[in-house]
Amino acid sequence: MKYGLLGEHLPHSYSPLIHSMLGDYEYSLIEKAPHQVEDFIKNGDFKGINVTIPYKKTVIPYLDCLSTRAQRIGSVNVVVRRDDGTLFGDNSDYGGFLSLVKASGIRIAGKKVLVLGSGGASLTVQAVLSDLNAGSVIVISRSGEDNYENISKHSDADVIVNTTPVGMYPNCGESPVSLSAFTKLSGVLDLIYNPQKTALILEAERRKVKAMGGLHMLVAQAVLASGMFFNKRMDERLISTVEKKVAAMMKNVTLIGMPGCGKSTIGKRLAALTGRRFVDIDAEIVKHAGKTIPEIFASEGEDEFRRLETLVTEKFTKESGCIISCGGGIVTREENRDLLRQNSTVVFISRNIEMLATKGRPLSATSSAEDLWKQRGPMYKAWSDVKILNLGINPTAVAIAKTLHLNLKKREKIDETSDNKRPKS
Repeated sequence: MKYGLLGEHLPHSYSPLIHSMLGDYEYSLIEKAPHQVEDFIKNGDFKGINVTIPYKKTVIPYLDCLSTRAQRIGSVNVVVRRDDGTLFGDNSDYGGFLSLVKASGIRIAGKKVLVLGSGGASLTVQAVLSDLNAGSVIVISRSGEDNYENISKHSDADVIVNTTPVGMYPNCGESPVSLSAFTKLSGVLDLIYNPQKTALILEAERRKVKAMGGLHMLVAQAVLASGMFFNKRMDERLISTVEKKVAAMMKNVTLIGMPGCGKSTIGKRLAALTGRRFVDIDAEIVKHAGKTIPEIFASEGEDEFRRLETLVTEKFTKESGCIISCGGGIVTREENRDLLRQNSTVVFISRNIEMLATKGRPLSATSSAEDLWKQRGPMYKAWSDVKILNLGINPTAVAIAKTLHLNLKKREKIDETSDNKRPKS
């Protein structure tokens, strides 16, 4: 191990993937319990490491020298072993967060900013905000003068920055605060990058407030850290290039559309083309309930089926890099919208009504396709990022892959015209 990331629990880190795009060097995940940190820093076999929560302050006493920036902030996320064997601590989070602010387009100068959390990441954020001439910076913690119980006294805040892990995978859907009380809010930043859109970011978007998650910062600080490892200036254009690649790899592709439009068959083909995991929400509901969908409708009714649908959707849409096929009625519950949006590009599979397969579908027995389309059509359009016309299983799967710039398996032979059959449903 020559380079890597030091932390306590790192099961879902994207740092090795990002560093693999920055240079030809070994980069590993290094999980250590608190009592192991001192020995690792003093005796570990590394040339350079990143440090993440909860050790950004912990490592400081074991280092020989700190950069002026790290000294000022009181937080270290980069440690480099110099040629003489001494350990040098620096902070690439500063540049990473500064890059995030610039990319978001959120104005800081003269604004009142609330920083949620008081850990190592918070210290870095506070330093950047100060240097950007924020009007005032208020740190909200679990106790102290400014806390979550009395946060309403700061309802005039212009910008909120979340530095806490609340809402991070696997606890997606949680939020450190509700934005309803903040009437002047003009920007929200969340350092969490998994999911790409936390509940906090999604709420900000619903309120038409500028918002951005932490993936950009993660990539930017990694680019800067790589430069620190090798004592060279990195091309900052790499940040945007790598961010786009990682975002595409992390995001699910979630298919929505009318019952019988071909979501499942197209999804399976797309999964085969891309080497991604395929998830059929209806099939997972059947596994969960131990009954077929018609049996669930007959014995427990549509409301119970919709409850199960939301439960199963919540389980799978928090994951990354999957192809997910949803049932036609997924759009009938508003709470499902955020579940799909948090980590997915949502694709609406469009198909002529007369071509929809209806056999074996409970609602098709009581409602015509035309009636269902009148109810759901506007929602499919509103919920989706992309609309793709079903022209056959293979051509449609290829069209999705090309439109979303998905990486294809090298051995897959792609023929865009080989399949003109109607997908089975």
